[in-house]
Amino acid sequence: MIKRLARCIREYKWAALLSPICMVGEVAMEVLIPMVMAALIDRGIEVGDMSVVVKQGGLLALLSVCSLCFGVASAFLGSYASTGFARNLRHDMFYRVQTFDFSNIDKFSTSSIVTRLTSDVANLQMTFQMLIRMAFRCPVMLVLALVMAFRISPKLCVVYCIVLPLLAVVLFILIRMVRTIFDRVFRTYDKLNNVVQENLHGIRVVKSFVREDKECEKFTTVSDQIYRDFVKAERIMSVNNPAMQFAVYTCMIVISYLGAKLVIQSGNNEALGLTTGQLTSMFTYTSQILMGLMMLSMVFVMVTMSRAPLRRTHEILVEEPELHNPEAPVTEVADGSIDFDNVSFRYSKTADRDALSGVNLHIASGQTVGILGATGSSKSTLVQLIPRLYDVTEGSVKVGGVDVRDYDIESLRNAVSMVLQKNVLFSGTIKDNLRWGSPDATDEEMIRACRLACADDFIRTFPDGYDTRIEQGGTNVSGGQKQRLCIARALLKKPKILILDDSTSAVDTRTDAMIRKAFAEEIPDTTKLIIAQRVASVQDADLILVMDGGRVAAQGTHAELLKTSSIYREVYESQAKGGDEACPR
Repeated sequence: MIKRLARCIREYKWAALLSPICMVGEVAMEVLIPMVMAALIDRGIEVGDMSVVVKQGGLLALLSVCSLCFGVASAFLGSYASTGFARNLRHDMFYRVQTFDFSNIDKFSTSSIVTRLTSDVANLQMTFQMLIRMAFRCPVMLVLALVMAFRISPKLCVVYCIVLPLLAVVLFILIRMVRTIFDRVFRTYDKLNNVVQENLHGIRVVKSFVREDKECEKFTTVSDQIYRDFVKAERIMSVNNPAMQFAVYTCMIVISYLGAKLVIQSGNNEALGLTTGQLTSMFTYTSQILMGLMMLSMVFVMVTMSRAPLRRTHEILVEEPELHNPEAPVTEVADGSIDFDNVSFRYSKTADRDALSGVNLHIASGQTVGILGATGSSKSTLVQLIPRLYDVTEGSVKVGGVDVRDYDIESLRNAVSMVLQKNVLFSGTIKDNLRWGSPDATDEEMIRACRLACADDFIRTFPDGYDTRIEQGGTNVSGGQKQRLCIARALLKKPKILILDDSTSAVDTRTDAMIRKAFAEEIPDTTKLIIAQRVASVQDADLILVMDGGRVAAQGTHAELLKTSSIYREVYESQAKGGDEACPR
């Protein structure tokens, strides 16, 4: 995992390398300062030699300035490298998500992907910065300060040999206790994001049903769970600081007592024992050693917290799309003919049953095909196999006489326009949204597509016409207007196959009829597949498919199905009577 994420450093690797080097320089200066202070006290102040005071004071000032410069450089380079690392990581994750096919996306919830791209990356950014700075500073500080302390008085350093292992054991126990809590916290963040996203997406429904209190209760429940977990973790980690402080003051007291005895015994003679200046420097080294250990504990805590984000971001980066181009892909789609040859499909290998089973079907190029069926009869699943949004489990789907798995995926999807059940418009102008279908479309082409989709009339009623701004998700247009804009966008691709997946459900029957009439007259060579709940939307089709339980239960024209299909006849009769006396199967 670490190796994979390390690739995200890329152009920031020199900053990432120079930051710890500068940090080592800062630590080296800090460790030398107590030694210079000891010389200043013992050889200057104690004997009243001002030349030594001036010389050692100047050296002390120089070391302080050097330490400051190294520290500033390390902080700048560390921040530069960590923000660059986070930028590249977000970039790689987002681009990886763009390569996912539907089966990959099904593995991750939207809220989880958003959390991984935001909170998890921010957490890893802080951890990375701490690793390239503090993770180098603390061990170097510990080692150098211990070496200098041993040079001064090996006897007093016995105190460190007792205290440091005890603190290390305490730290290890605390980390083991909080690790599972932090893993649980980041999973809960997914739930929190899901609640917020769901609420904002459906805010109109929430308000229309007066469910604000219920939504607030849901949010509070998840938020309180995160709060409780963090409090529990912080309560455990709160033991760390008092333990460190206890160790610091214990060491100070012991070194003060033993050091004072050594100073008195030596008569301030360095050759005999310990001088006043050396005792002063021992106090500084004690603080540096124990503060270094305390900071090291913070690094361990941060690394522990980042384990879950590390694993979660890595899951996105290594997820491989299941759909791939063949070695020698076909790039030209000959026509809009479609053949299903004994097709079976299930969404995952662990699924209990097939979503589609034993589908055999031939659709000639230019035909208009209507698809009816009860909810859950796999109508959408059937058409999603045509542009290879999923791969069949068994059998084959052919477009233009070629197996869809032999096509270049981009070429195939450019030849197939699909208006999904959930119509999505993006923030921008109407023109911006329409040009998703064709980036180079002229105004005339957009107007023609909108006329075919019966969208031109209502667009011209807006003050800004085609330059009218669409809010995120198309919230400032009606459901029917949104559907017609999505149809126009699909038409701009000039596809060989046009799939409307229940895409006229929000328009009135008159407009629906006008759209179908325009299709028949203006794009007769395009194969049109229309999934609908209303018989009126498909009864004029060249071929009507009746789906039931993942199978094509019947197929034929409207007149033929009224005679041969009880399912179709039941739907037709219930809708002819107004739809209140019976429900479709």
